[in-house]
Amino acid sequence: MEMIQGQVLIAGGAQGQVVFTDEPLSFWGGYDARDGMIIDKHHALYGAHVAGKIFVLPSARGSSTGSGILLEAIRLGNAPAALILKRRDAILALGAIVGRELYNKILPLVVVSDTDFERLHKARFVRLQHDGVVEYE
Repeated sequence: MEMIQGQVLIAGGAQGQVVFTDEPLSFWGGYDARDGMIIDKHHALYGAHVAGKIFVLPSARGSSTGSGILLEAIRLGNAPAALILKRRDAILALGAIVGRELYNKILPLVVVSDTDFERLHKARFVRLQHDGVVEYE
């Protein structure tokens, strides 16, 4: 396994299969909280099941309503196991923070450098530690 250090926005541990995209996603209209699937027909990952997986994406795109969609996915147990981003994203962080406060469910969120983000492009499996260390293979 290789390791990189991410900046922790929401601390938590997680591990799982990686779903990677270099295209931002609008959770509002792009993610189905009921089944944890990407439903934006124009997104490269259309139809991909992301619930319970390590979702690596540059950032969210669009509406602040995306926080509510992510929160609903957290409530229903259909959120990703963790989010690894290339850029800080207040919309996704807000959904994760409220999910932690309202439902006591942790959705870890870390930000990695551009170089480290590219390294994750071919990753199949990630283990994320509470301190932001990302182990991947």
